[in-house]
Amino acid sequence: MKTSLAQRLRPGERERFMLLLVAPAVLVLLLFQIVPIAIGANASFRDWMLNNPKKTWIGLSHYISVLTDPAFIKIVLPNTFMFMFSSVAISLALGLGLATALNRPFRGQSLVQTMLLLPLMIAPVIAAIMVRWMFNDQFGIVNVVFEALGLEPRAWLAERWTAFGIILLTDVWLWTPWFTLLLLAGLQSLPKEPFEAAAIDGTTRWRVFRYLTVPMLHPVILVCVVIRAIDAFRVFDIVWTLTGGGPARQTEMFSQYAYQSAFVYLNFGRGSAAAIIGGAIILVVGMILYKFLDRVSKASA
Repeated sequence: MKTSLAQRLRPGERERFMLLLVAPAVLVLLLFQIVPIAIGANASFRDWMLNNPKKTWIGLSHYISVLTDPAFIKIVLPNTFMFMFSSVAISLALGLGLATALNRPFRGQSLVQTMLLLPLMIAPVIAAIMVRWMFNDQFGIVNVVFEALGLEPRAWLAERWTAFGIILLTDVWLWTPWFTLLLLAGLQSLPKEPFEAAAIDGTTRWRVFRYLTVPMLHPVILVCVVIRAIDAFRVFDIVWTLTGGGPARQTEMFSQYAYQSAFVYLNFGRGSAAAIIGGAIILVVGMILYKFLDRVSKASA
């Protein structure tokens, strides 16, 4: 029998060989993740502005400034959490429904699956530009349809809640196929015996879905929700493209706040502090969310 190189090596040589294999990935992680985080953390404790290269140590001043900023407390964080929970909940519900529908064979299934996965192939910025043109108050197709129906056109992106709804709609459209794909893979990996037993007992489809499908899918749902929640918390591209945080900062999210502090107002120390605070918040939220969903999964098992 042929043996691999790793099997032929002695124990000490095997560990060194494995370390050699992972060394490039560790080096990339160190250079492009750990070092930038360390530089950013250092900058957050200094008065570091483009017009002040002295980088004077000021301790926690930037953190206090961010945490006491009324815009950060009353607008940015509520917008970010509202967007995160709404986007994840709606995308999960739609994705689970579509995955359940696609899990049964029907005519044209391949075509439908391909069409549903199309948003995954579109860059978020391109999708946001397209949606922005659709909801343009002067010549957008949505207002054209409204006028054709005898309704008054609206300045969709000039009002807080309509602009927020359009951002949410765009994000849901982009990420629902991601949930659908992963949940469909989870559905197809479930054992068939419990469902066959339920069919013999004459159990309704809703009870099968409620008491069999969803509990057995909990591990997949848990991973999807946590990963997507972390990603939604740091949303930037579609918000910046659609509204830029407007009108009057009413749709500003966490990423826009940190970006503007660092690269618009050129206060690198304050921007770094905001980024560190956001990282700490999403770390805590992710852990709480994971433990909560894991507890729910175990309770329903």
